[in-house]
Amino acid sequence: MSDQLIQFVRDYFKTLEFIPLHAPVFPGREKEYVADTIESTFVSSVGAYVDRFEKDMASYTGSSKAVATVNGTAALHISLKLAGVEAGDLVITQPLTFVATCNAIAYCNAEPVFIDVDRETLGLSAKALEAWLEENAKLDTEGVCRTRADNKVVRACVPMHTFGHPADLDGLISVTHRWNISLVEDAAESLGSFYKGKHTGTFGTLGTLSFNGNKIMTTGGGGMILAGGALAARAKHLTTTAKKPHAYEYIHDELGYNYRLPNLNAALGCAQLEQLETFIGAKRALAAAYEDFFSGTNQEFVREPADCRSNYWLNAVICEDKAHRDELLHTTNSQGVMTRPVWTLMNHLAMYRGSRRGALSNAEWLESRVVNLPSSVVVE
Repeated sequence: MSDQLIQFVRDYFKTLEFIPLHAPVFPGREKEYVADTIESTFVSSVGAYVDRFEKDMASYTGSSKAVATVNGTAALHISLKLAGVEAGDLVITQPLTFVATCNAIAYCNAEPVFIDVDRETLGLSAKALEAWLEENAKLDTEGVCRTRADNKVVRACVPMHTFGHPADLDGLISVTHRWNISLVEDAAESLGSFYKGKHTGTFGTLGTLSFNGNKIMTTGGGGMILAGGALAARAKHLTTTAKKPHAYEYIHDELGYNYRLPNLNAALGCAQLEQLETFIGAKRALAAAYEDFFSGTNQEFVREPADCRSNYWLNAVICEDKAHRDELLHTTNSQGVMTRPVWTLMNHLAMYRGSRRGALSNAEWLESRVVNLPSSVVVE
């Protein structure tokens, strides 16, 4: 199977050279817009392209407002602060995620709680979340969700839309609403993905995006906070070192962060966003080809959930077991076709090993079987 997969990938990408997991492409007006920022001398965090990028991204996602940040981790850090996360609070998330999700929680001096994922979506399981809360939490007299054992506040829940596939948002919204927990979506991987016709990242109190070099579109580095007007205004203030507007004085009224996206990067983002639907079409065509290839085999291709449109950021296949996974990884990588296992579960990392968690049978099952496949946009 590995040799046939290698040949399939080489035929699809039409090359005998090394094939990366996900490489950026720049077929549009990227050079023109970036050169324009250099000509204007506005290359830092103030400039017309930053304003345009925020406006265009809000329009594309259907969010009330969008606030550009230096990366997706910074966007999530500020979003958690705006959701009220304080030192000592608990924040529920999934163990099957990139480490930035948990790091943003740790930046708030809060503690992650790991809840299992659904096999169908690879995202946080609403059923597992409900079960953990029923067993471990209570609502106090003021309606605050707290743990029964030590009275810790359960402040927020952060599902991640894994590989661009939307999580069970209806279920998660229902559970978090009943327990008065803020929903903050880590939509870093799911730009262009829709759940029942609505863009991911726009369901919770806040949502975040990433434009890292390996994402479906890139600004080199960069992120975005999706939020309502008042929260967006607070996000912009905090990410701009909490500086009060003034013609020339430097007055900062609270602890702020130097998290704003440079105009240079935003220019790249504006050009990439113009082509996003073309990129998604190409990625969905590749996903369909992979699905056909794996049809009738012992490997299960990861498909978009029902009633969703996934961007198929990273294509993935579920192998029979860890031995088959390891053989596939070894053979493909040794022959210049880049594949990767899913991330090591967060509760297996040294800094999060002692964190609270529920039963993680699905996440552990997936950790030993999932392989990501080359997923770059093929530009005709």
